Amino acid sequence: MSTFVLIHGGGDVGWHFHLVEAELRARGHDVVAPDLPADDDSKTLPDYADAVVEAVGSRRDLVVVGHSFGAFTAPLVADRLPTDVLVLLAGMVPVPGEPPENWWANTGFGNAVAEQAERDGGLTGNEDPYVSFYHDVPRELAEEAMSKERAHPSSTAMTSPWPLDAWPDVPTKFLLCGDDRTFPAALFRSLVPDRLGIVPDEIPGSHCVALGRPKELADRLEQYAAGSAR
Repeated sequence: MSTFVLIHGGGDVGWHFHLVEAELRARGHDVVAPDLPADDDSKTLPDYADAVVEAVGSRRDLVVVGHSFGAFTAPLVADRLPTDVLVLLAGMVPVPGEPPENWWANTGFGNAVAEQAERDGGLTGNEDPYVSFYHDVPRELAEEAMSKERAHPSSTAMTSPWPLDAWPDVPTKFLLCGDDRTFPAALFRSLVPDRLGIVPDEIPGSHCVALGRPKELADRLEQYAAGSAR
């Protein structure tokens, strides 16, 4: 069995993965889904990695998953702990020395959103989070998610260069969300091969696929864990 280390995205909490956690635990796996530090503008990306490492403790057989902004933290964790596979879920793939605040401009995010919004009538990038983030999440669950928003990441983390000199020597997978109205699928289909040298896998669902399709996501994560053990 594996230990799944689930790292949430910006403004979020570990609760975001609670439905996926339940699925994985029912299959006999262990799960760690910590709340990263928030409301502290001095915290850095290594501080976020410290919080995850502390939560993991002595657990092994790790599958480290970084969702969205969590992709800036997940590789730092995988670089420090023995990790079977690193999974970026609709993740903002960093490169060495890149401050997170520069990621959007460096990746052509704005053009990708504009192009997809033109195709779908303005759904992508919509200012209404229930349209852009939670469009396939039950409304009550989406409202609960919204109520848990926090001030994370800090401005320090946003402006500091990503600290690794190279991507960690860990098998890496990327899973994009085919119906993502926050990070268009087309963006990741070009960015992931360019930055990671791999072809992304795809799953139906919104940016918040952990809430909208938890069983399907758990299936994919379990497949990655099984593949890493071969």
